[in-house]
Amino acid sequence: MGALMPNLVHGVTLTRRAMPCHHAVMARHTLSVTLGTQRYEIQRPWGETDGVGMISDVATDAEGRIFVLLRQDCYTDPESPAVLVLAPDGRREHAFGAAEVADGHMLGVSPAGLVHVVDRDAHQIIIFDRHGREQGRIGERHRAGAPFNSPCDVAFAPNGDILVGDGYAAARVHRFSAGGTPLGGFGEPGTGPGQFLIPHAVWVQPDGTVVVADRDNCRLQFFSPEGGFIRQVVDTYKPMDIWGDAAGRLYVTDQVPRLSLLDAEGGLIGRGRAVLNGAHGVCLAPDGGILLAEMNPRRMTRLRPV
Repeated sequence: MGALMPNLVHGVTLTRRAMPCHHAVMARHTLSVTLGTQRYEIQRPWGETDGVGMISDVATDAEGRIFVLLRQDCYTDPESPAVLVLAPDGRREHAFGAAEVADGHMLGVSPAGLVHVVDRDAHQIIIFDRHGREQGRIGERHRAGAPFNSPCDVAFAPNGDILVGDGYAAARVHRFSAGGTPLGGFGEPGTGPGQFLIPHAVWVQPDGTVVVADRDNCRLQFFSPEGGFIRQVVDTYKPMDIWGDAAGRLYVTDQVPRLSLLDAEGGLIGRGRAVLNGAHGVCLAPDGGILLAEMNPRRMTRLRPV
């Protein structure tokens, strides 16, 4: 049986029984959120995510394995794993990236199952297999503009091409082959169509359409695979991350904070408030659950279909 844990609520000390950390704690109420016709139970905190650093992003592979990115300050934090690997039920299996990753911002899993970590202020993408063995890198480390300048996110086209949202000090989406060969890109600073303030997240739909969360322009922009502007969606406030399903529908987190479900064209299907202060990362699990990476408070939230 777990130890008793105090909890202070409105000046009154409550006592609750500690639960294994890969399950939601015993809550006084069970909350839910509905997206379209699907209702979800909110489970938080969820998963064995103990470690150094904020929970910055989450992604899954085809087997349901969960990769949790911990963002650390390499100047003040002790050397600690940057990526936690969880089983589908949230149990921790192993971790990696302590020596390699300086400033993990987001991550993605390629169709081949390779984990791509965006090492933001080191200006590089580091590629690992699921066991944490390094497989390669894109960009020159600690060389801004070669080609990245504090990149934000990584996504994958149906053919395996790699797209990188770049970023905090740039305003471009780069495209590479699955092997890392540069294939050009698009974007420039500004507020007009095809321009970015911060391309904070990027996603590629099944038909190859590229969707960019242009965070500080408070919009999503849709592009052809070649980078041609198609449309924008402005019904969002500082969108943080995007994840899509096989039908092309999009799950978008923002700083309202909300989680929105959009159709493939960007039309609103439904939205709800699933976290307290906004999720920096979101992904879908093969079992239909939705995982949300929260930096403040530091935790993972799981939305369980009911």
